[in-house]
Amino acid sequence: MNYFITTIIGVYFGIVLVKSEVASWFRIQSMFKFDEPHMFLIIGSAVIIGLISVQIIRRFDINTLNGKTAASPNKDFNKGTIIGGTLFGMGWATTGSCPGPIYAQIGNGEFVAFSSLIGAICGASLYEIFRLRLPH
Repeated sequence: MNYFITTIIGVYFGIVLVKSEVASWFRIQSMFKFDEPHMFLIIGSAVIIGLISVQIIRRFDINTLNGKTAASPNKDFNKGTIIGGTLFGMGWATTGSCPGPIYAQIGNGEFVAFSSLIGAICGASLYEIFRLRLPH
């Protein structure tokens, strides 16, 4: 039953991504060219909602569905963050997709997104192989 609900929520989320044009290659390219504010406004809205949500969770000590404390660990800043973020941004600008909307793009019939999916799988696999040797 949980898989069914998760699938329904995932399909709905994919539809929202496609209809809001967040998964649109052209919108993403326009963002990186600074041609229009559409994506910046959506990302900014998501950041603000995320900040508010985290503050509510912390202030009211809200637990997860499993009853555990919803805590976000502090992470130290390191040069790997800059390197990884730069590589992620370059891939995002080049392919017009970050890992989230890849499935929505494929589901929308943009089959060129399979190249993004293959790249994401290869990148995640390479990271796992070299993780211990990367800067941290």
